[in-house]
Amino acid sequence: MTTAEQRKAAKETLDELPSDQLKVAVEFLRYLKERVSEEATEELLRIPGFEEDMEQAERDIAAGRVTDWRKVRRDV
Repeated sequence: MTTAEQRKAAKETLDELPSDQLKVAVEFLRYLKERVSEEATEELLRIPGFEEDMEQAERDIAAGRVTDWRKVRRDV
């Protein structure tokens, strides 16, 4: 089953649920979404030096030390 088919099936199933079960389903979906987000954050934080690099990037952005993405060469 493709992702599009899975989304369609999920939406159809949600549409058929009674209100109380729909509430539980929504809470579970939010839990799954948050869990994925947390796992991605943890993965980034395991990269040596990531936090320092991120802080420097935020300082650079705040100071206007940025490059327009349209000016970045495509062959690099």
